[in-house]
Amino acid sequence: MHLVILYGATVPCRITYLHKVGEKMTKEYGVVLIGCGHIGREHIQDIYYKKQIHIIGVVDVDPLRAQEFCTMFGADSCSTDYRDYLTRSDVDIVIVATYVNTHLSIVKDCLSNKKHVICEKPIGRTMQEGKEFADIVKQSDCKVLISHVLRHNKTYQKVAQLIQEGVIGDLTLMRMVQNHHCKDWERYKRLMLDCSPVVDCGVHYMDVMQWFAQSPIVKVDGFGSAIDSDLPEGQYNYGIIHVRLQNGCVGYYEVGWSKNLASSNLKEFIGLKGRISIILNANRYKDVEEGDLIELYLNETNEYRTINCKSEYKNMWGQMQKLIEMIETNAPAVPTIDEVFSAFRVVMCADSQIRKKEFANMQESELKME
Repeated sequence: MHLVILYGATVPCRITYLHKVGEKMTKEYGVVLIGCGHIGREHIQDIYYKKQIHIIGVVDVDPLRAQEFCTMFGADSCSTDYRDYLTRSDVDIVIVATYVNTHLSIVKDCLSNKKHVICEKPIGRTMQEGKEFADIVKQSDCKVLISHVLRHNKTYQKVAQLIQEGVIGDLTLMRMVQNHHCKDWERYKRLMLDCSPVVDCGVHYMDVMQWFAQSPIVKVDGFGSAIDSDLPEGQYNYGIIHVRLQNGCVGYYEVGWSKNLASSNLKEFIGLKGRISIILNANRYKDVEEGDLIELYLNETNEYRTINCKSEYKNMWGQMQKLIEMIETNAPAVPTIDEVFSAFRVVMCADSQIRKKEFANMQESELKME
């Protein structure tokens, strides 16, 4: 088997089998990274030094950036064409960290060459692309893991456990806000060439809502606007998604990328017996313990509890470990491709409403008092 991370060149590779007392035998995996940008760096810097990983190649359309990553992370080689690596027998896993407009075509090429894949979200630019992506994953014998990093985040895993154990009773409301004051504005504008923040970030939080509630989203409304003047043509950069889940729980997610919007972050989950809030490490005072803070409130006793959770926000190594587990034991993906598509479908519905301005218009006459 072979692992490939999109953006690489060809180079002969060794396969070493590692043995540890008390652990099952596992091999060293040849990995190729495709895409040497911001998110590609987050993937590779968390895995390149691990014993089970051998970085065979890195790939980027910019040869200087590819060479920089090759040197920095000790790859065997670099290339501007990921196809250089796909026929090599020493490549097991490919990491696709490119813009969304390339995801489908690259993953198709990887799977046709029997490579396992970690692919960045979202899975498409349109509902049709997302459906085609999900279908090819289901039809392949290779393992594919979509980078929904919050599934591998220990803080979110702990909150899911608390909710599903009934600590705060039946879940009734989920409130999530993630607004960015974008100092690196040009990078965010490039991201918006392919999709809005509602789609790019929203897939994470629609997945979190369905995961925490253990219930599908059945109704969605999207509201949004262009709140900066120099956006890519036809794009918007601020939106709110309102949802209702099958179990009756409701939720909303607010997201914006802007030069002017103040950064804000809220993750709150309310049940009949209390609430849980997540305070990320970046938002905590620095004289306290490192890590995220889970704050639990129970209304029957008027009691507050806190849990300090040492967790990486983007646990790329944990994600890679999950893919290796899928390869070696045939374990299911987390999230599954059906769960990935479900979250994608929600944000695409909201995105469509925002673009078409399909809102319920209140007539002036309906607001008059008798």
